[in-house]
Amino acid sequence: MATTPETAPERKSVALNRRARHEYEILETFEAGLVLTGSEVKSLRDGRANITDAFGVVNNGELWLLNAHIAPYEKGGYVNHAPTRTRKLLLHKREIRKLIGALERKGLSLVPMELYFAPSGIAKVRMALGRGKKAHDKREDLKAKEAARDIARALRSRR
Repeated sequence: MATTPETAPERKSVALNRRARHEYEILETFEAGLVLTGSEVKSLRDGRANITDAFGVVNNGELWLLNAHIAPYEKGGYVNHAPTRTRKLLLHKREIRKLIGALERKGLSLVPMELYFAPSGIAKVRMALGRGKKAHDKREDLKAKEAARDIARALRSRR
């Protein structure tokens, strides 16, 4: 049976990086798996993660996620993980080659947008290729958003 948008299972979002759209111009997004320990998965299921300061880097032809904070599992005991350890990102080889080329040649950044559990129960991270915005670009975006909000408010009051 084919899954339609109405019958498709929902993914459970653990952490969002709301600041990423403000700081970066998003060019392309990718879905990547994460190499995690058991205590990290349990902590993620409790919703205890922060990816606001995280970023992706290339090391020896592999992609890594740095500064992603996954809080230690409360009942983990002595086998708990380090909260901000470096985690390997899992992508297809052709996607990795494409990202490495973009990061090295074009001077783009690899930014995590969302950390979530896929319907299959596997932890995934949505990564984006982004170009850093200048201060004037951020101001223009805020002005456009405010203007759209004012227009919508005016249209609502007209009814």
